[in-house]
Amino acid sequence: MPYSVSPIGFVRSCFKEKFAIPRQPQLAPAARGVLELLAPFDTGEAVQGLEQVSHVWLLFLFHQALEDKPRLKVRPPRLGGNQSLGVFASRATHRPNGIGQSVVKLDRVEAGRLWLSGIDLLDGTPVLDIKPYVPYADSVPTAYNRIADSAPAAIAVDWQDKALQQARAHGLRLNEPLTELIEQCLAQDPRPAYQQPQPERRYGASFWDVDVRWHYPQPGRICVLEVVPAIPPSEL
Repeated sequence: MPYSVSPIGFVRSCFKEKFAIPRQPQLAPAARGVLELLAPFDTGEAVQGLEQVSHVWLLFLFHQALEDKPRLKVRPPRLGGNQSLGVFASRATHRPNGIGQSVVKLDRVEAGRLWLSGIDLLDGTPVLDIKPYVPYADSVPTAYNRIADSAPAAIAVDWQDKALQQARAHGLRLNEPLTELIEQCLAQDPRPAYQQPQPERRYGASFWDVDVRWHYPQPGRICVLEVVPAIPPSEL
């Protein structure tokens, strides 16, 4: 029988588009956001006690990847995007009910708002539930995953001088660790694994209210070219 669920809140995130979001939480500690709770959960009663918790589980919807027809197999990025795997053996965004889960750091608790870091959620993500992380139950020392047995290897991120100056200036304006955020996200190499870009090819992504552009001057290295104010959609 069908069930219906309603969001308890929405995430205001540093990630304004799906491209360059880390593929797992905690890979970019500088990735910050705020979970803004909806009534009746916004009065402070629902979050009483959370100030004693360092991390929380968020259950959310992949709201930009919802599909009418369930997929039985997916092509996870961790396997290069060319190898199929059963959907339940993967954390791919194409889920039967569009549900995702992430464990994120809880930096501050306010009535109606939770301040988070280490997130991997797109701006506007609907959150369905919050659960406290319980170390003795949620961390299993003997657990293994032979598909993804360790974090992906980071690649080197270099900066053009002007781009680094731009990132630092915008970081001060935003009061956010923007330079660290860019480095941590790009070090995960957001391009599809099957692409072998030529040095002249430019890539771009949006963080907070700026656009970041980079290229791959040689295999295994990224160079950030510029960090400039994002163009509002109405002006495109």
